[in-house]
Amino acid sequence: MKRLLRYSLIYFKRLDKLLILLCLSACFFSAYMLYGMVQNEVSAFVFERHYKMQLAMAFVGLFAALVLGAINYKLISKFWYLGAVCGVGLMLLLFTPLGVGPQGSEEINWLNFGFTTIQPSEFLKFFYVITFSTHLAKAGKRMNQIPHLALLFAHAACPMLLLLSRGDFGTTLVVMLITFTMLFIAGLWWRYVAAIIAMIPVVAFVMWNYVFRNYHKLRILILIDEEIREAEMLGFFNQQYRSLLAIGSGELTGRGLFGGEYIYVPEYQTDFIFSYIGMTLGFVGCVSVLGLIMFILIRILANCLIAKDTLGKYMCVGVFAMFLYNTIINVGMTLAVMPVIGQPLPLIGAGGSSVLAYFLGIGLVLSVRAHKDKKYHMFYTEKE
Repeated sequence: MKRLLRYSLIYFKRLDKLLILLCLSACFFSAYMLYGMVQNEVSAFVFERHYKMQLAMAFVGLFAALVLGAINYKLISKFWYLGAVCGVGLMLLLFTPLGVGPQGSEEINWLNFGFTTIQPSEFLKFFYVITFSTHLAKAGKRMNQIPHLALLFAHAACPMLLLLSRGDFGTTLVVMLITFTMLFIAGLWWRYVAAIIAMIPVVAFVMWNYVFRNYHKLRILILIDEEIREAEMLGFFNQQYRSLLAIGSGELTGRGLFGGEYIYVPEYQTDFIFSYIGMTLGFVGCVSVLGLIMFILIRILANCLIAKDTLGKYMCVGVFAMFLYNTIINVGMTLAVMPVIGQPLPLIGAGGSSVLAYFLGIGLVLSVRAHKDKKYHMFYTEKE
């Protein structure tokens, strides 16, 4: 008991309290924005349960992050196969009657258990960071050898093919970017980087002609073809057009959080909450939110720099990439510089699965920080 108490005190001292505070601030801010949507009745699809769920998941996620952070990340890595089974298993359930999606859409990305729904792709990203970090660390300096590099790419292809089979191009893109970021940090040779860049046109040709459906192509074409954009002003471009109007109407300081005249944008509560922030809080609000996410990214990188080994470093880089690329894609969607591919702003916007998955990622970062030397190990002792 004394040993557990001593470890708990050390763990508390080593916690990145600023990172936790920043993440909670993002969740509480999100809940307040959702509360404002309900009060202002900006959408018939925003309900009290959205901001209540956001608050609940903030505390559930915090608890999960603290528990995960107390476990040595090397122990987490040791049982990587459990994460692989969980991530892939949840995705495979999408092929059963439990899998649901938007009415009239071929994209089946949610599991409906009756009492709740979850989005497996969000957890797949988290588990992938664990499995790929473990694989990279085990490959070590041999990663640039053809057999090992081929295995790493095969590893990355598994979740991406699963995601593509469900029409989830957004999460597929995020997983791909996480993969390349981790490989680059691990020391991927420049000749391989050049080869990957050279293959982009070929991959784009194959995706465009044999993978993308017509509505995927249209979402891209409306961003680069003015005539198609004008023709789809009430169709595929309508959501992004309204988003631009909403953000622009906020000007410098916004229309205010309550009692103003607001522009309706579909999916305000989820993927397009940044539009609502721009409308109610203006340019100042948008910059503040991006600043908050930037500070979270900085704290994750700070913990990456003090990692005692490559495994801890790769885990932090993977979580960093999760936050970074989701932010870039989400803001790009709302500003109509990227196609709508359904990626939420990290920790901001309705979505219990997303919030919990990001807090689990933060838990990995907390674990790397807490176990940065061999003098302290919670639940696991390394063999010399």
